[in-house]
Amino acid sequence: MDDVVVRPVDLAARVDEALAVQALAFGLSDDEVAVRRHIVLRHLQNPGAHALGATTADGRLTGFVYGMPNSRGHWWSTVVEPYLRSTDTAEWLDDSFVITELHVHPDYQGRGIGRELITTLTDSAEQPRSILSAIDTESPARGLYRALGYTDLARRVHFPSAGQPYAVMGAPLPLLRPGRPDAG
Repeated sequence: MDDVVVRPVDLAARVDEALAVQALAFGLSDDEVAVRRHIVLRHLQNPGAHALGATTADGRLTGFVYGMPNSRGHWWSTVVEPYLRSTDTAEWLDDSFVITELHVHPDYQGRGIGRELITTLTDSAEQPRSILSAIDTESPARGLYRALGYTDLARRVHFPSAGQPYAVMGAPLPLLRPGRPDAG
């Protein structure tokens, strides 16, 4: 990570660059990117929304994360709430900081950039816990989230436009730092 710096970024101004990273990392079509562009810009207007970017020395965006205090009125919450109720974990929707998106360019994955992005973002959260959703498969992303203290709150969650089921995960804040004395 020596050549990449994690810092606050004006994600609205760099939304197209961020979505190009997400498209590569997540395999999005041009149509999906167009839809997500409007969603990201709308999310960033929410109170408490905060974004970080991972940039190279020449300023290229290699990864980004953004999130906000969760609200039960957000679309995401209305979709996941029935799944969380079925596992008696719906209280996680209250007083939580939601990680809305976290993506790292494939050429930069496996270097700790995603870990640095999510831990730095959640370290600034005022809420006592964090929630997120991830594709419900054993993946490097899910492994990272588990290493940081996230556990499955609900699995096989179906979002209307997604072809694959998701898992909703939650972790107390601050996130764990494996290998450090405070890692629990």
